Amino acid sequence: MADEAAPKVRPKGLKLLAAAVGNRKAATMLGFGFASGLPFALLVGTLNAWLGEVGVNLATIGVLSWIGLAYSFKFLWSPIVDRVKLPGLEALGRRKSWILLCQAILVLSFVVLGLTDPTGAIGRFALVAFIGAIASATQDIAIDGWRIDQADEAAPIELLSALNQFGYRTASIVGGAVALVMASTMAWPVVYLVMGGVLLLTALGVTLRAPDSPRPDPGKLHGVLAEPGALLPRYRSIALIIVGLSWLWAISIIVNFMIGMLAAGAAPAGTPPPSAGDFTKHYGPWIIFATVLVPLGVAALTNWMGSRSSYVLSAHDDTHHPVRTATNHLYSALVAPLGELSGRLRWGVLSVIGFILTYAICYNIWASFAYPFYLQEMKYTKDEVAFASKVFGIFMTMAGISLGGYFFAKLGRFPTILMGAILPPLGNFLYADLAEGGAGLDTFSHLLRLDVLAGWFGSDERIVRLLLAICYENIVTGLALTAFVAYVSSIVSKQYGAIQYALLGSLVSLVGTLGRGWTGEAFQQYGYPAVFRWTALTAVVSVTFVLIEWARVAHQERKVSPALPG
Repeated sequence: MADEAAPKVRPKGLKLLAAAVGNRKAATMLGFGFASGLPFALLVGTLNAWLGEVGVNLATIGVLSWIGLAYSFKFLWSPIVDRVKLPGLEALGRRKSWILLCQAILVLSFVVLGLTDPTGAIGRFALVAFIGAIASATQDIAIDGWRIDQADEAAPIELLSALNQFGYRTASIVGGAVALVMASTMAWPVVYLVMGGVLLLTALGVTLRAPDSPRPDPGKLHGVLAEPGALLPRYRSIALIIVGLSWLWAISIIVNFMIGMLAAGAAPAGTPPPSAGDFTKHYGPWIIFATVLVPLGVAALTNWMGSRSSYVLSAHDDTHHPVRTATNHLYSALVAPLGELSGRLRWGVLSVIGFILTYAICYNIWASFAYPFYLQEMKYTKDEVAFASKVFGIFMTMAGISLGGYFFAKLGRFPTILMGAILPPLGNFLYADLAEGGAGLDTFSHLLRLDVLAGWFGSDERIVRLLLAICYENIVTGLALTAFVAYVSSIVSKQYGAIQYALLGSLVSLVGTLGRGWTGEAFQQYGYPAVFRWTALTAVVSVTFVLIEWARVAHQERKVSPALPG
C-alpha cells in the first residue's frame, strides 16, 4: 500500500526517452515537440542570421522580427482551432487535422523562402515568413490541445509535457546549431529546403500515425454561461466586440507599418523610409493600451455588471446554435479569464500586468539581433556561433533553470524573482564590453586562467569572450524564466488555468518585441556598445514592478495571516 501512495517520479534523461519508446502517445508527443520547436527556431532566430549575412539592414531585421508576435497573440484564435472543423481534413481527427494543415503550410513556407531572394524581394520574403509564423503558432495551439486530450494513466500530463519540451529543445538545436553549420558549407536557401524536408518527414512519420480524441458535445460547452447569474448574452457580445476591435486595431496598425517599412525599398529615390523608432514612440503605448488595458477594463466592467441582477440571466438559457457556441467560446477565452483575474486581484491586477510586461524586456528587446551581432559585427564563424549559442548555450540555460529552482526553494519566490529582474540586464554590459574588444572579459578570463584552459583545447581568447558572455546571459535568463513561470503559475486560477497562463505568458514578450524596431535603428545609428548599455537600464522599470508586486503580496499575506499573540 505504501508503494501505491508514493508519488510518481517523472523520468529524466535516457529514462525519458525510454518512456517515449514504450508508449505510442509518449512517442508521438516527442515528435510533436520537435515539430513545434523547429519552425520557431528557423523563423524567429536563424532567419535573422540569413538576413544579416546577405546585408539586410538592422532596422528591417528588427521590424521583420515582429512576426514573433504571432506566438504572443496566438490565444486570440485558439477558440477557432479548438472548435472549427476543417473541410476534407476532419476525418483525420480533431487535433491532427489542424496539426497536419499547419505542417503542410510550414513545409510550403520553407520551400518558398528557399526560392526567394530576401535582398530583391524582402516584402514577399517577409509575407511568407509571417504566414509561416502564423501556421507555427497555430500548430502549437493544436499540439497543446492534443497533449491535454491524450493524457491518461499510462501517459500522464507530466510525462507528455516533459517529452514536449525535450522534443522542442532538440528541434532548437537542429533549427539553430545544425542549420548554422549547414549554412557554412551550403547556401541558405538549400538549408531551408532541407529543413522543410525534415518537417515533411515528421508530418508523414508522426502526425498521420498519431491517435486523436473525439470532439466534445457542443451543447455542453461552457454550460456555466447558461446558468442563472451569468451575464446576459447581449452584454457578453458587446464586451467581445470592444475587445475584438481593440485587438484588430492593434494588429492592423502593426501589419500596416511592417508593409510600409518593407516596401520602402521600392519607393522613389529620396523618399525617407518609415521610422520604426517613431512608430514605437507614437503607437507603442497605444498598442499596449488596446491589447492590455482595454481588455482589462472590459473584464472589470463585466464583473461589475455581473453583480447586478438587471445584467444577468434570471433563468437557465436553453438556446443552442453555432453562433452562441462560438460566442461562448470566445468570451470564455478572451474576457472571462481576465474577469476572474481582475475580480480576484482587484487593483492588484495592475501591478501583476506591469510586472509581466516588463520582466524580460531587456532580453526580448535585442534577442533578434544576436546572430547579426555575432556573425556580422563580431565576425565569428557560423560553426563557432552554432556551438556557443545553441550547444553550450542550451546547457547553460539548463543550469540556470536548475539554479532558479534551487533559489526558489531556498530563498523564496520574490528574492528569486528579484534576482531574475536584476541579473539579466547586467549581461548587456558584458555584450557592450565584447563589442568594444572584450578588455573586461579578457581580464576575468585571465584571472580564472580560462585563457590557459582554452589553449589546451586549441581555442583562443576571442572564443572565451563569446562563451563567457553567453554563459552569463543563458544562466541568468534560465534563472529568470524559472522564477517567472513559477510565479505566473501560482497566480492563475484552477478554473481558467491554461487560458490565463497562455494569456499572461504571451504578454511577457509584447513590449520587448515591439521595441525591436527601435533597437534595430539604434544599433545602426549609435552602435552596439551604446545601445547595450541603454537597454540595460530597463532593469530599473522591471525591478520597480517586482518590488511593487512583492509589497502587494506581502500586504495581502499579512491581512489573511492570523494575528500573533502579544
